[in-house]
Amino acid sequence: MDGRDLVRSVQAVGSAGVAQGLRTVRAAWRRKRADTRGLPPRGAERARTPGEVREAEPGPGGGVVRFSRSELRVLVAVNGAVFWGWDGVGPEPSYALAGRCPEPDPRAVLEPDKDGGWRVVAERVTVAVSRHGAVEVRTPGGVPLRRDLPPRWWEPVGGGPARWMQRSEVAADARFFGLGGRSSGPRLRDGGYRLWNTDPGRAFGPGDDPLYLTMPVQWVVADAGTHLVFHDNSWDGTVTLREGTEGAGSGHDRPGVSVLRMDGGPLRCWVVVGTPARVAHVWASLTGAAALPPAWALGHHHGRRGFGSEQEVRRIVAGYQEHDLPLDAVHLDIDHHDAHQVFTVDSDRFPKLPVLAEELRRDGIRLVSIVGAAVPAAPGNAVYDAGADRDAFVRDASGEVVRGVVWPGETVFPDFTHARVRQWWGGLYRERLAQGFSGFWHDMNEPTSFAAFGETTLPRSARHALEGRGGDHREAHNVYGLCMARAAYEGLRELVPEERPFVFSRSGWAGLQRYGGTWSGDVATGWAGLRASLALVVGLGLCGVPYSGPDVGGYDATPSPELYLRWFQLAAYLPLFRTHASGRAGRREPWEFGPEVLARARVALVERRRLLPYFVTLAHLARRTGAPYVRPVWWGAPEDRALRECEDAFLLGDGLLVAPVLAPSVERRTVRLPRGRWYDTATGRAYEGPGQVRVEAPLERVPVFARAGAVIPVRGEQGGLELEVWAPAPGHTGGGLVVPDAGDGWDEAEIERYVVRRQGRRVTVECERDDGPGAPSRAVRVRGLDAPVAQT
Repeated sequence: MDGRDLVRSVQAVGSAGVAQGLRTVRAAWRRKRADTRGLPPRGAERARTPGEVREAEPGPGGGVVRFSRSELRVLVAVNGAVFWGWDGVGPEPSYALAGRCPEPDPRAVLEPDKDGGWRVVAERVTVAVSRHGAVEVRTPGGVPLRRDLPPRWWEPVGGGPARWMQRSEVAADARFFGLGGRSSGPRLRDGGYRLWNTDPGRAFGPGDDPLYLTMPVQWVVADAGTHLVFHDNSWDGTVTLREGTEGAGSGHDRPGVSVLRMDGGPLRCWVVVGTPARVAHVWASLTGAAALPPAWALGHHHGRRGFGSEQEVRRIVAGYQEHDLPLDAVHLDIDHHDAHQVFTVDSDRFPKLPVLAEELRRDGIRLVSIVGAAVPAAPGNAVYDAGADRDAFVRDASGEVVRGVVWPGETVFPDFTHARVRQWWGGLYRERLAQGFSGFWHDMNEPTSFAAFGETTLPRSARHALEGRGGDHREAHNVYGLCMARAAYEGLRELVPEERPFVFSRSGWAGLQRYGGTWSGDVATGWAGLRASLALVVGLGLCGVPYSGPDVGGYDATPSPELYLRWFQLAAYLPLFRTHASGRAGRREPWEFGPEVLARARVALVERRRLLPYFVTLAHLARRTGAPYVRPVWWGAPEDRALRECEDAFLLGDGLLVAPVLAPSVERRTVRLPRGRWYDTATGRAYEGPGQVRVEAPLERVPVFARAGAVIPVRGEQGGLELEVWAPAPGHTGGGLVVPDAGDGWDEAEIERYVVRRQGRRVTVECERDDGPGAPSRAVRVRGLDAPVAQT
């Protein structure tokens, strides 16, 4: 136990009471002692590089290149993704992949290259391997996108996992994005980014790193093209980034650099090249389609740690109804549990929870329950006893069950990397369903503990099943939350097969979207926290997790009325729209911030309700194409350098551009528009992009622009689905996709495709059908036809 652990333990004592604090200190000591016994010291190490090439063996989709001290397997899959793995490692087993590795592309051939190297030529990419082990990815025209220098390993002389380092170079103009949930994004500046899911133990803001959901998924956007690189390794590691600089025509460019250092595990990666839409599609084909949330989960959610009783929940719901504010879900935090224990209810404060849930459901409101990963280590607790009987809990290297300290006190942790444990855990949600809950949010599942903020609840030497392979927590830590989400999702599929599960998790890894989404965690109250919220949502969407959102107003303090309103307005355009805070941070109901905030918040809520069919369509498209709901403004034009620098606006699908207000006392702001015509949806004025515009951003709203030619499905005044069509610019056409949805269930909704044409002052909208185009069967409202065009 070092000084940092001691400080954290003392802080825990102050916040959790003396008894809890003593348990925290003991747990920290146990963790350190277990690692001292269970992990041998590294001792002397031997450095290794691949050496020189010796031979190559062609195979399906590529082949194997053998060096004097290693070998490299290269594979181009039928979907165009490129895989390579050193020391003979293959794509499987993998927690990231949705199933088996894609079939190899039979047209991709390994052939000799210049200077003694080898290359694999495919339709969309060429992979060149130098005779010393550098790997270069090029466009079909031969333009380099990335060059991975020969890797270096450090192997313990006495045996054990090898550390390794991979240095990569990209174009001087390239910009980096991704790496999971990063508060300093979405564009990742120079610096180090740790790959270790972590509860920071406090509310976070920009620059705090790491956070709850990290993953080695990196987007690189440059003039020459866009690519994604994923190092399929769940061990602890660090990515160090340095953007390049151009030589201003001198030819002396300094490339951008990414250096990945891992504490162990395989050196293997996937690279996907193409337009952003194609990259996202291929990435989703590898890691799995995003879970489709029920329609109610795309509405407004409200929660607070400290509801305290059924009466308080009813009071809050009555407040929403009295003030004519739409509400779709109420979230119950840990205070509804009996002594903070998992899968229990405090019967004194919530004596008739199923009755309450049924009353709310009749009003169109669902109950969502928090579920933690830690189980109270208390004989007599039903979950603990059942888990102990099944040998479901993580053990250390000596065979003892690992114990930590979380809200219930001393706790143990299920091994979610074991299929048998996941099946047992998934069945426990039967109790939550019986209480009337319709959705679930997973918390404290990095996993974390008051004994080890910033590190891990479990000793790194703790043993895990890892699907029968066996291993320790160094490999299992980052996938722990992912496996817990899988347990819940699969359990709910069995328990309620007719409904789509709603699960979102604070922690996870690549592939989390298969089981649900995530949220920001404990973002700090303040304007910096507001900006970090947007960065997290954009970055997670690029990494394949399209459904996410922040706690409106921040988690740890009372926001000013202006900050609350601006946060509320931003969240109205994000996938997960949730007001939530800790009990000490005050309330988050709109009427608590005064009549002016209430009136303006109502406008945002009504607009969210009006756009619900659009969010439903985006959810279906995210499932089918991998494209996130929230996209960076460069999504359609990554070659536009000015758009790559824009971080204070985003695209919502293809049709809308949202420019939130992220600073105080702002009533006008500059917005950078991509190419094409864009309509200010509030004023109706049209602007021609690319370029910057200066627009009004009063407290009543944030600027939102519609793309000319867009077809936006909206909720009409009578509740039916209508089409809001924005007139194309003269001489241009437009169109859009609409996916109607009954709100739940598994029936595949049919995509409606619309084409919009403009002839003078006449706009026609046609629905494409198998038997030819025809008139839409839905009400159509054309906007922007008479809009004045302003200069950018």
